[in-house]
Parts: sequence; C-alpha cells; structure tokens
Amino acid sequence: MGQDKGNGLDREFHKEFDATDELEAQLAEEKKKSEEYLDNWRRAAAEFQNYKRRTDKDKVEYRQYANQELLKRLLIVLDSFDAGFKAIPAKFRQEPWVEGMRVVERQLLQILEQEGVTPIETQDKEFDPNFHEAITYEPAEGASEGEILQELQRGFMIHDRILRPSRVKVAKAD
Repeated sequence: MGQDKGNGLDREFHKEFDATDELEAQLAEEKKKSEEYLDNWRRAAAEFQNYKRRTDKDKVEYRQYANQELLKRLLIVLDSFDAGFKAIPAKFRQEPWVEGMRVVERQLLQILEQEGVTPIETQDKEFDPNFHEAITYEPAEGASEGEILQELQRGFMIHDRILRPSRVKVAKAD
C-alpha cells in the first residue's frame, strides 16, 4: 500500500507536471502569436503613417500646381502686354493711359507671384537647356559660346518647376 500511495502521488505529480508543461507550451505559443500580432500592428501603423504623409504631400503639391494650365494661359496675356509696350511710339510712352496699362501689367505679375510664379533670369546667364529654349544661335563678337544674347520670350517657374522655359538667342563660336 505504501507503494501504491507513492505511485499515486507520483502519477499525480507527473500529471500536474505534464499539465504545467502543456500550459507553458500553450503560453509560449500564445506569446509568440501576440508578438506576431503586435509586429503586424506596428507595421500596419507605420504603413498608415507613411500613407498619411504621402497623401498630405500630394495634397500640397496638387494645390501648388493645380492652376498650372490657367497660369500658362495668363502668361500669354503678359506676353501681349510686353509686345504692346514695345510697339508704343516714344512720344506716347509717358501718356496716362500707358501708365494705366503698366499698372494692370504689374497687378497681373503680382497675382502670378502670389501663385508661386517667378520669372527665369536670363540676363548675363549661360544657356541652360533645363531653363532655356534656344530659338537661334548666332556669332556675337565679344560673347562667349553659350552666352545668352537676348531673351525673346520670358520664361517662368512655378515653385520649383518650369512653367515655361525662356526662349533665347544664344551666342555660338565663330
């Protein structure tokens, strides 16, 4: 009987030990699953943050460049002002109506500037195909190869992009 008791206790102990091992294995498995879930959640949260940043950036860019086509069409009006002022005979250049037209031109330039449109500089610059469109090349005494001789049509940037390149006359080697 003493052995039966010992064996019975032994069996009970092993049963409890086996049950504890099984519970610890289940706990380890559940910990592993929870770590996977947490890792997946962190990845999804990071992806969502990236998505949110990207869409916010896209919204800003859309607002900056949405009016690009309208602004290009307004540049044609600005070109007409330039051509008109060049065609005014010298004796009429100080007339009040001419000054009134210059005020309108300045207002148009101010509106364009408020929309992020700025002129591309060509004065004393070298030809750069990223900003300029060469309309003609001609030899010019005293000018270096690639130097811009004359701006034929003003170019403009919108923020950090080309809205319209400057059309220019470029010096070429003799």
